[in-house]
Amino acid sequence: MKVRMQHRHVIDFTFPIAVFFVFAASSLVVLMLAANIYSTQTADANNNYMARTSLSYVNEKIRQNDTDGGISIQTLEGQECLALELSLDSASYTTYIYPYHGNLKELFIREGVEARLQDGRDIMEIQDFSIEEIQEGLFRLTSVDIDGKKASLIAAERSTP
Repeated sequence: MKVRMQHRHVIDFTFPIAVFFVFAASSLVVLMLAANIYSTQTADANNNYMARTSLSYVNEKIRQNDTDGGISIQTLEGQECLALELSLDSASYTTYIYPYHGNLKELFIREGVEARLQDGRDIMEIQDFSIEEIQEGLFRLTSVDIDGKKASLIAAERSTP
């Protein structure tokens, strides 16, 4: 009877270890790529959010205050403002939306009370905000966020006089 001797080679030990390290390195590379993609997508989504939020806010205010001839562009202290007029309990109120010192501001005031731009409530930080009446009842709103990203929106007054 012949006894077989089992010969062990170095490759029998190094091959499984090499496969393990290749697997570990591949897993690490995939994780790093996924983290990079996630951070890029998150930054893009945040930039898009900031650029459009001010316009969405103003558009919603227009929808809330859309009454016959209640939307106009007025000038306060030399600054163009979007003016939204509203009547409540036999009193007239105006909401002014305007840029002021790096912020988009909103001022809700009763008719006959002196309006000052500095008294408005900060909505959000912006670089610039402009309003243009393209034609009667049709407004172009343009906003530049703090990162310099420009966004534009056209809003129509639905209830015209």
